[in-house]
Amino acid sequence: MSRVRRITRYGLVGLLLLLVMGLLLPEGRQVPVQGANAGDWHPQTFWYHPWGKSGVHKGVDIFAPTGTPVLASSGGLVVFRGELRRGGKVVLVLGPRWRLHYYAHLADITETGPWLWAGESVGTVGSSGNAAGKPPHLHYSLVSLLPLIWKADGAPQGWKKMFYLNPLRHFDVR
Repeated sequence: MSRVRRITRYGLVGLLLLLVMGLLLPEGRQVPVQGANAGDWHPQTFWYHPWGKSGVHKGVDIFAPTGTPVLASSGGLVVFRGELRRGGKVVLVLGPRWRLHYYAHLADITETGPWLWAGESVGTVGSSGNAAGKPPHLHYSLVSLLPLIWKADGAPQGWKKMFYLNPLRHFDVR
């Protein structure tokens, strides 16, 4: 077998192993705002329509006083930490099962290394970005990088439901 073929084969096997490992890692299920419970969010805000410029609300808003700690719902690799026009101060974490955890409208961002463990500080609740002037809250979205085609439906932008998951179904709330 040629050297190039061998390298390509090992590369594909390695990529496949990485994909499978990402799917098998245990996923955290904690509410990302310290001390929050089901009374701190409206259970029907996920996929609420109409919702501002985005048309549909693709996450959940968890209300808490400014400065309340925001904790990583699941461990993962921090892929972005900074500011966006709409999200304000945000942190984006690639977690198990190839899911992105998006934390937005933060008052402060905790400076950590490239890896966050479940329960580790992400920042604090705020009202940055397009949440300015609104009650302080964390906008939390959960996005699958692998399309879950059976989740698509006829709702406005319903085809995007194969990527955006309802975070409330993932929280371990008692």
